[in-house]
Parts: sequence; structure tokens; C-alpha cells
Amino acid sequence: MSFPDSRFTRRSALRAAVLGGIGLAAAGVAPGFATEKPLALKGNLKHSVCRWTLSQQSLAQLCRTVKGIGFAAIDLVGPEDWPTLKAHGVYSSMCNGAELGLTRGFAATEFHDQLVERYTRHIDLVADAGYRNLICFSGNRNGMDPAEGMANAEAGLKRILGHAEKRGVVLVMELLNSRVDHPDYLCDRSAWGVELCRRIGSDNFGLLFDIYHMQIMEGDIIATIRKHHACFRHYHTAGVPGRHEIGDNQELNYPAICRAIRDTGFDGYVAQEFEAEAADPVGSLREAIRLCDV
Repeated sequence: MSFPDSRFTRRSALRAAVLGGIGLAAAGVAPGFATEKPLALKGNLKHSVCRWTLSQQSLAQLCRTVKGIGFAAIDLVGPEDWPTLKAHGVYSSMCNGAELGLTRGFAATEFHDQLVERYTRHIDLVADAGYRNLICFSGNRNGMDPAEGMANAEAGLKRILGHAEKRGVVLVMELLNSRVDHPDYLCDRSAWGVELCRRIGSDNFGLLFDIYHMQIMEGDIIATIRKHHACFRHYHTAGVPGRHEIGDNQELNYPAICRAIRDTGFDGYVAQEFEAEAADPVGSLREAIRLCDV
């Protein structure tokens, strides 16, 4: 992946798991594959998983894994890997590759020309591939007043918004926490993102509401979803604290949260983005899908 920031270089931390998987493969054992029947999903929510969370599998393996569980979408996959998704009948539910990283985003005017060039090209790639969502980031404050950052982000995004509208692509800015994982990130509160949505005023811009990040920053997850769901085009999950599995060893009630998402009439994707602690990450993913399928 093209993300240079800490969140998207976790694969280096997972190197030991990768090497372990290679050893198992050499011994004739395929690591991390579901052996159970696909889940009988209710169809009320669409499910996905972020590519980086199972980087010990090749993308082709991950495609087979998700279909073996019973869904068919993967988040945060760029154009070079879309042919693999298409070959396996798996959808790119959140495209990436246009960004300059998490810290250099639309809030800083010095990056606008680069971002406009990259996003204009990428919007065409996404549309031509038959996909819809393209992730973007505010970037860091770097001493900037949040109001100035919002004005800058609005101006920069509006330079590409018309093209996104023409091509049917939705630009989706992710809400991230600045307390634990991404110090100084600007779009770290739902209220800031919602106001940016109001100013931009287009169906082709919205927010990625990361439940893990917003629990850390502000809590009140279900009430926020109910109040501002019109701005939320995509959801990510993980357990708090620790960003691990979403079961009963962490503080968020994911079945209740997903019922709230369902009840808003949401027709996008809920994507799992946790780092598995268990020895069987596919089993953890399967259980997460089961918990969120309400």
C-alpha cells in the first residue's frame, strides 16, 4: 500500500506472522483459511475488511477467505490490485492510492496542487473500474487553527469535487483519533467533519466514521450515528482499547452499534479494521462479521 504513515505500515509489525505463514505454506499447510461453511448473512448491512489487517495473506488468499466467510468486499486496495479483486468477484469498497499519506492532506494549502493532480487522475481510475468510494484525509494541524484548516480543506476539495460528481465518485474523509494513534491529525472530531460536509454541500463528499477512533476522541457513538448519519458514508470497526477484536473483551457494544447503523437505512459498507490478537485471525474476522450482521 502507498500509505507512509504509522497506521498503514503495520505490516512491518506483522512480519513475523508473515514469515510464520510462509513456513506453514512450505510445510503444506495453508495459514488462516476458514474451514467452516459461509455465514448465512441477513443482508441488512454490507460487510468488508481492510486489506492491511490480514497482510499475512496474499490478496488472492484474502479474496478466498472473505468469500469463504460469506461476504465479498475489501477496503483500502489500490488500482494495481483491482484486477485481483475482479478475478475473484470481490468489490473494492474503499479505494485508496491518491493520498499523500495521513499527515499531508487537504487542510494544508501547500499540498493542494499535488492532491488535485493525484485525485483527478484517481477519480477517473475509480470510476472506470466501476467503484465508488475514494478515501481522503485532512492531514495534520501543524499549529494551524482548526477553522483555517477547514477553510483550506473546503477550498482544496472543491477543486476536485466537480470531477468527482461528474464521474460518480464519492470522496470520503476519515475521522481519526489524535490522542493515541495519530497525534496532531486535524479531522479528529465528528463535529469538525460534519461542518466540513455542510460547507461542501455535495452528495459526493462524506465521512468515514471510524468507530474505534471516535470512541477514543468523544464516545457517544450511537447518538452521533443517529444524529449525523447523513454525513457518514462508510464505517470502520475495532475494539477499544487496543484496536483488537470487537468481542466482549473491549468496551464497545458492536451489535447495538450496528443495529443503530442499520436503522438509519445505511446502504454502504461496515469494514472490519482490527488487529487480531488471537492465533486464528480468520476466526476473529468471522466472529466479527457475525457480531455485526444484525
